[in-house]
Amino acid sequence: MPIAMARHILVKTAAEAEQLKLRLEKGEDFATLARRHSFCPSRKRGGDLGEIRPGQMVKPFENVVFRKPLHQVHGPLKTQFGWHLVLVYLRS
Repeated sequence: MPIAMARHILVKTAAEAEQLKLRLEKGEDFATLARRHSFCPSRKRGGDLGEIRPGQMVKPFENVVFRKPLHQVHGPLKTQFGWHLVLVYLRS
């Protein structure tokens, strides 16, 4: 069974996600921005979600985690929880 490791930043608007993505593209640290801006409890861990297996996340999020390239920020991605920026850093 595949396993992935990912971080995310969860915010309420697409505009906020776009602004954070620009900051990430300029070199700001993902974990630092997650701690400051995400409203997910994972913010305490810099947005780290730990091990993710298929079926644990909502489908749009899971599609990014298991299908998009590693070590790139993906999103903004809309789910019923809000707007995500996702960084997948390990997949097996």
